[in-house]
Parts: sequence; structure tokens; C-alpha cells
Amino acid sequence: MEKRLPGVFTAQKKDGSIYYRSSITHKRKHISLGSYPSAHMAYAAYLEGSSLLSDLTLSLSDYSEHRILPFLKWVCLLNFRDNQIYFSTPIYMRKNYFEYHLSSREVLKFDFDDLFYYSSHKIMKRGRHFFVSDYGMQVNIMNRYGIKNYAVQEKDYRFVNGDNMDFRYENIEIFNVYHGVSRKETANGICYISRIHINGNYTIGTYKTDIEAAIAYNKAIDILKKAGISKNFSPNYIENLSPSAYADIYSKLSVSSKIEHYKV
Repeated sequence: MEKRLPGVFTAQKKDGSIYYRSSITHKRKHISLGSYPSAHMAYAAYLEGSSLLSDLTLSLSDYSEHRILPFLKWVCLLNFRDNQIYFSTPIYMRKNYFEYHLSSREVLKFDFDDLFYYSSHKIMKRGRHFFVSDYGMQVNIMNRYGIKNYAVQEKDYRFVNGDNMDFRYENIEIFNVYHGVSRKETANGICYISRIHINGNYTIGTYKTDIEAAIAYNKAIDILKKAGISKNFSPNYIENLSPSAYADIYSKLSVSSKIEHYKV
């Protein structure tokens, strides 16, 4: 009878073919190391996993394409070794933040406030968009900062230190948080332009504050609905503003005559 290799388990596919699973138990934690076509490859994965968990000299920089385990599993194992907590997602905890490794070259940084969320949500990438699957829907991670899907970097928001992989809250500055509102720097200072899309973009007006521009956008929605426009606009919700204060601003704001007299 062939002796079973440590950490190697035989499994069978639906078509009857055999493959080999590798796993390791460390500090009472059972960790899967993946599936392999041969017992010797599965055993090599087990030995590599054992080394990562015991050899303190090994680090993420020691990874190469010649290793058996994938890089993301290296991240999980080294974090478990160094920080005594195992995540199924490729998270490595630093002193004041944590890293989420998409690959050996792409590393996102987050505050610990987001640790619970990303320990249970896999981040995927499409172009420059990072998203997770949440309740069956693809959710852009920028939404967690109040940044809209159509927002433009440097126009609607910016990364303070210039690193667009650093998603720590202190590193993200949002300029435009409201629908239809954009921030503009002029010789006389900063102003806010409110625009709405009907059959093309219409400028509602230019305002001193983003709140005024956001309320002007809401006012334009009301006017257009009365004119017979059935489009499903998303109105702005203004926090920390009483109904009376909102109504006072609303009544005083002027909007473009093209909006005022728009006809279907």
C-alpha cells in the first residue's frame, strides 16, 4: 500500500479522474493550500506552506514565479505567521493600516476600519476600477467613500499623496459629493456648477457653495417634472440642514431660463 504523503489528500472529479488536495494545520487552524495534478506537487505545496509558517526570514519579497503556492496564498500565510490571524483574502496587516494584495505588483492600502469588510469581500479589478461582489451585485469600492461611479479623478476627488492605490480615508479628498455638481477654480476663487442631463447637458447655474448647487439641481428636477419630464433623476440629500433652512435656500436660488421654460 502506497504511503500517504503529509498534507496530501486524494480527491476525485465528477468524471472519475483523480487529483490531489494539499492542506496544512497550524495553531489549530486548518488551511487549504489548493489542488494539484500530482501527489508530489501537492506535497511540495505543503512543504512550502510549512516553511512560510515557520521560517521568519521568508517575506513577500522572496516570492517568485517558480514557487508552488500562488502569491496570494503567500500573503495569507505570512500574515497568519506574523499577525496571528488568518484571512481567506490576501490581506497583510501593517502597524497602522493593512494591505490588500491584488498581485505581487499591485497593492491597495486601507484603514483598519475597513478590515472586517475586506476580509470577507474579494476585490476584483477591471481597468482602473476596483469592485467587490456584494449581495450578487458588483459594487465599486469608491462608493464607500461617497464617490460616484462616474466621478473623475482630480476633478471630483483626488488622492492627497498622489498614490491612487492608497485608499486610506485621510488620503482621499472629495470635491463633488452631489449629483450634477462640479467644482471649478476661477480667478475669483472656487465656485460650483450645477448641470442636469435631459436630452444633453443643461447648465442650471453657478453657485457659491456645493450645497446651493445641489439644491439648485433638486429645484431643476421639480421644474422638469412639472413640465412633463418622466426621467428618473436622483435628487440630492442634504445632511445637517433643517427643512426650513432647505426651503429658504430653495426659494432664493435662481436656475437657468432654459430649465424654467423647458418644454417637452
